[in-house]
Amino acid sequence: MALAEANKVLLEVNNLSITFHTEDESNTALNNLNFKIRRGETIGVVGESGSGKTISVLALLRLIQSSSCKVSGKAFFDSQKSGLIDLLSLSESEMNQYRGNEIAIIFQDPMASLNPVYTCGDQVTEVILRHKKVSRKQANKEALALFDKVRLPRPKQIFKSYPHQLSGGQQQRVMIAVAIACKPSLIIADEPTTALDVTVQATVLDIFRELRDVEDTAIIFITHDLGVVAEIADKVIVMRKGEVEEEGTTASIFSMPQAAYTKGLLACRPRLNVKLKVLPVIDDFIQSSSTDGKIKQGGQARFKSVGQAIMLNYQSDTELRAHHSKLFAQKPLLEIRNLKTHYKERKSFFDRTQTFVKAVDDVSFNVYPGEILGLVGESGCGKTTLGRSILRLIEPQSGEVIFEGKDIMAMNPKQLRLMRRDMQIIFQDPHSSLNPRKTIGEAIMEPMRIHELYESEQARKQHAVELLETVNMSGAHFYRYPHEFSGGQRQRICIARTLALKPKFVICDESVSALDVSVQAQVLNLLNDLKTRYNLTYIFISHDLAVIRFIADRVLVMYQGKIIEEGLCEDIYDKPKEDYTKALMKAVPSGEVDTIRQRMIAKKLQQKS
Repeated sequence: MALAEANKVLLEVNNLSITFHTEDESNTALNNLNFKIRRGETIGVVGESGSGKTISVLALLRLIQSSSCKVSGKAFFDSQKSGLIDLLSLSESEMNQYRGNEIAIIFQDPMASLNPVYTCGDQVTEVILRHKKVSRKQANKEALALFDKVRLPRPKQIFKSYPHQLSGGQQQRVMIAVAIACKPSLIIADEPTTALDVTVQATVLDIFRELRDVEDTAIIFITHDLGVVAEIADKVIVMRKGEVEEEGTTASIFSMPQAAYTKGLLACRPRLNVKLKVLPVIDDFIQSSSTDGKIKQGGQARFKSVGQAIMLNYQSDTELRAHHSKLFAQKPLLEIRNLKTHYKERKSFFDRTQTFVKAVDDVSFNVYPGEILGLVGESGCGKTTLGRSILRLIEPQSGEVIFEGKDIMAMNPKQLRLMRRDMQIIFQDPHSSLNPRKTIGEAIMEPMRIHELYESEQARKQHAVELLETVNMSGAHFYRYPHEFSGGQRQRICIARTLALKPKFVICDESVSALDVSVQAQVLNLLNDLKTRYNLTYIFISHDLAVIRFIADRVLVMYQGKIIEEGLCEDIYDKPKEDYTKALMKAVPSGEVDTIRQRMIAKKLQQKS
């Protein structure tokens, strides 16, 4: 492709603003966003929830349907068939010609985006038939080719499958197939890898790179995973509270961030190659904390650079060895012996043949008092089933679960109910974990009532307020409902509810996987602090290996229902023995900028100017 064509601006956004009006007030969700994207270019958009990332692209595609919302500004798109057009001035019927055809979007949750009553093949052919003049036979052929292109296994079988029959990674690749069906000039990817395992994430990122480099597709990549941004983006836009905080090439943003907020975002992500005592948070770069732990407005920043934050929080090998020798000298709090949990699986309604899935297959390990034991592996390896089997939320077929010398497998329902005061679980999705009809105060008090803790409702309420304050929320939130809080706040509420029974052992099942990197850092620091304050022991389940490196003492690697490798985090991460563990480590985004591509971009821009 000629250099002039390669550098041609595909989309230019000028002063894009979004305001929501109510009877009492107006709220500006986005304020004067400006950017350009060229063909074959990838722009990473990062920032916390509520920063305006998603709503800006929804406005560009005219997907905000609300009479209370006012969108202003210009969005000039270089259409292949119509030339230069302003997306924000088109009618709905005109916009339908470009949406899904020349501009496509991939949403975060593929299960919510795919129609559950249509097969995956039908959903791709529908797009092809809508925008291309081809027969259904040809559309089916193109859909199968797309499934092969996005590296779906068994394309013919998946073509006839429904979304619920696929894994999360496979669903996301079907969504990508839908998006690229008409060879769009621009793809908007909204958190497309957030809930995916590192190996599936690596595959999805490879697909995006191929689209960018081979098809010359421009990509707007929205994410809170800065490691992903470093590897795939050419430029980065950092957003905060509806405004652009900083923008520039990926190399400049990652090597020399100027804005304090950007420094905070880069510093608060867990590292794969280093163990930190505490994760830095954004407030460390914007304002300092006073001695009582309260934020002091207008104070000097605690850290001036990302490097300084890492160095001052670095945990030495000597400290780690001393901690581990003390930890593992104790008698185990929990002993898992030959645990097996198998599922019966039937292929279809008419096929009566039953097979067994060995979700947990002869697993044995110990957990020591005060330890955080990490559990990693791909989706479907048995991590969550193992966690729930330990608590008998799923009944295992055989094995022993010894907690404080008592076999949980031999307990009757009454004994099991009493045991659950000491053994709790924090689930992945705080939204579905909380009853939307109950205030958060009621949610925290409910387990206290069930287990008849405290003498009166007033005493329970007082303790619930204390727990809210313990997880850095306000007692004034007691009467509010779950929908009034952000995802990070809801997860804190779930943690407070877990602490209501004063447990000794907690299973954290992907408890931070869906959180922004800044909120994730706060929750991880909170869990570490609560472990010390309440003498807790954790099993921490996660597909994020960097999170496990930060929070865990030891790590178990699980594959197809078995523990294939275990040991101290520093040993497993630095010198993995099993090929599967090595593959997991290799698939993690390094967070290192592609300097060769950055030099090529700089050269092109220099030649253009």
